[in-house]
Amino acid sequence: MRAIGLHPDVVVATSRVWQTTCTLVRSGEEAFCVDSPVLPDELELLPAIAQQARFSVVGLLVTHADWDHLLARYGFPEASLGAAASTADVLQGRPGEVQRELRRFDGEYYVERPAPLGLPAAQALPVPGRCGLGEHELELHPAEGHTDDGMAIWIPWASVLICGDYLSPAEIPVLGRGGSAAAYLDTLNRLEPLVGQADWVVPGHGEPLDAQRAQAILREDRGYLETLCERGSDAALPIARRTAAQAQIHAENVARVRSEP
Repeated sequence: MRAIGLHPDVVVATSRVWQTTCTLVRSGEEAFCVDSPVLPDELELLPAIAQQARFSVVGLLVTHADWDHLLARYGFPEASLGAAASTADVLQGRPGEVQRELRRFDGEYYVERPAPLGLPAAQALPVPGRCGLGEHELELHPAEGHTDDGMAIWIPWASVLICGDYLSPAEIPVLGRGGSAAAYLDTLNRLEPLVGQADWVVPGHGEPLDAQRAQAILREDRGYLETLCERGSDAALPIARRTAAQAQIHAENVARVRSEP
């Protein structure tokens, strides 16, 4: 796992698996941990990274309900959990699903964890809205399309955007559980002005991006999705993301778009 500071109040750790990102954000004497890395040793290191940076983590936030973003309780077992109301509804409506998906991953890759994942009920946050942290407030923006739930988080005093599973330099747009191309495009439209204001953009998968690169990826993703809706399987993948793994995601996207009303 690699950890880098984007701002005195923002540290991003990137997992060795899927480049899943975890962001520590501080205001005054309090800090939140947003999303999570994946592997047990990475989760074990999180408190040490926070302590070294003098971040006192009092709460956890998640951008959406995919299991690989929900593991920070391993590092901060006493912290409360907050999520968009849409994400809280998903977690409440599908009890045990995150743990089942985690066990499936661990079984496939022979991963051993110190204990089962304890996942408390998430506090439902109004989105769009604001969430207080120390002396400041985070801005919460709707981010559906990848899934049918989620939020992006704007840190105004640091000019950092945490956007969940959007704008990834490693992964093409993924239309996952309950996702849709139309909703994804709506989210890109909402994110665009925030990207224009950002010093850094933190995608759910991949290294943090400066504004110029994030804007380029946004344009590529918009073009891909628009062509996907028009041409289906003939849509071209962004040049830097033309891998076998992304081709498989593309095939799944094509099936998803064909099933949309």
